[in-house]
Amino acid sequence: MKQLTILAFLLLSVFTSAIAQTGEPKHKLVMQLNTSDTLIWKGLMNNLKNLKAGWGDSVKVEVVVHGPGVQFMMKDKTTQADKIAQFKKMGIDFVVCENTLRERKVSKDQLLPEAGFVKMGVGEIILKQEAGWSYIKL
Repeated sequence: MKQLTILAFLLLSVFTSAIAQTGEPKHKLVMQLNTSDTLIWKGLMNNLKNLKAGWGDSVKVEVVVHGPGVQFMMKDKTTQADKIAQFKKMGIDFVVCENTLRERKVSKDQLLPEAGFVKMGVGEIILKQEAGWSYIKL
C-alpha cells in the first residue's frame, strides 16, 4: 500500500509539472477599445502597465480595436505609439477589426507595425469569451 501511495504521488507530481510547463497563462483578458477618446487610451495604457507589473507573464492580454478606436492604432493619429510598441514586446496583442478598416477606408499600411488583424472585432471578443477569457470594455 505504501508503494502505491508513493507511485500515486510521483505520478501526480509529474502531471502537475507537465501542466506548469505548458506556459499557459493563469489569467486571460480581452479588452475592447472602440473609442477615439485619448483619455480612455491613456487609461488603457495604465491598466496594461498595472496588469503586467502585478501579474507579469501569468497574464495574457489581447486588445481588440474597432470602430472609432481604430485611430489608436493609426500611425498618424495615435498618441500611444511608443507604449504600444513596449507592450507588444511584453506579449500584449493589439488586433484591429478588418471590417472597421474596410468601412473607414483605412489601409493596413496606415497602422502601427504592432497591429494584428481579425475579421470581426466583436466576433473576436465573443470567441475569447467562449474560450474562457475575461472581458473588459473600455
